[in-house]
Amino acid sequence: MSDFFHSFNAVRGMQAGRPCYIAMCPMRIIPKIFVFNEEEVPPEIRSQRKLNKGRIPEMTNYLINNQKDYILSSLTASIDGETEFEPYSSDGPGVNIGTFKISMDAQILINDGQHRRAAIEEAVKHESALGHDHISVVFFLDDGLKKSQQMFADLNKHAVRPSPSLSTLYDQREELSNIARRVMNDVYIFSKLTETEQTSISNRSIKLFTLSGIKNANKALLNKGKNDHISEEEIQIAIEYWKHVASSIRDWNLASERQVNSWELRENYIHAHGVFLHALGILGAQLIHNKKGQSVLDKLSTIDWSRGSNLWKGRAVVNGRITKSITNVKLTTNQIKMQLGMKLTNEEVEREKEFKLHA
Repeated sequence: MSDFFHSFNAVRGMQAGRPCYIAMCPMRIIPKIFVFNEEEVPPEIRSQRKLNKGRIPEMTNYLINNQKDYILSSLTASIDGETEFEPYSSDGPGVNIGTFKISMDAQILINDGQHRRAAIEEAVKHESALGHDHISVVFFLDDGLKKSQQMFADLNKHAVRPSPSLSTLYDQREELSNIARRVMNDVYIFSKLTETEQTSISNRSIKLFTLSGIKNANKALLNKGKNDHISEEEIQIAIEYWKHVASSIRDWNLASERQVNSWELRENYIHAHGVFLHALGILGAQLIHNKKGQSVLDKLSTIDWSRGSNLWKGRAVVNGRITKSITNVKLTTNQIKMQLGMKLTNEEVEREKEFKLHA
């Protein structure tokens, strides 16, 4: 072992017959000892993906803005160089607890967590106090490039991001997620018919809406960005708006009382899909801005929402399938406004001309 080395209190374990070591590292030293393969190196001779710099500011801000309430999962790194483990005892539990030494000549590469590493580096620059916090690191001994590449593939192939609906259900920080849950709980129809875990709804589910769909609709309704503040008054406006919409859609009420099958509504009507909720969000924003509401929304009950109607062809329905691209959401909004006798904005008029030109 070299006379110069990094030293960590660590726990030793075994995976697939190979030793690994878990240590808590002060965040201030993370950028200094963990090397990221430079972006210029071709992918076939490096062991991880290119750094996506667009992800770094959001992660950095998360750490800076939540210094008392953030959480970071472990980094995984491989060591190419000399190491030594000195257990605290020669037998018993202490045999796998001790001091893990890594030669300063060794190269330590991150196999999983390079974006966390970059965010930590930026966050510590702005808030030095974060440098005294710790992050857990799992160290493996490097068996060469092919093994490191396989480690990266294995670590990422089974990673599954939570669905947008489940993230919305659990996210206590983002105000749009908070209002989505408030609306879901306070609007009776939504409380009965909202899927909170999945982004798509299975064929035989009794649900009609997804929590992520409600979130997107509220984002449009209140014209809010991801980090914008939402007042209690605005939340109440949203709740009352959706209550009134719900009272005007008879099929929703029948579904909530199990007098009609939700899957039949999804199969036959556009009002049972996210494109409709999003369109109603855009429509509602305009009604709120123009101080119109109840009398207009009452007319929703008179519109033909059937999927086969020519009203929705090329708008909510394309080639027989429901589509919720932003263009189709806006075209659906136009049609709803026209059916309600509302005047289109100049932008909406131009969109209608373009739509009819290519129809």
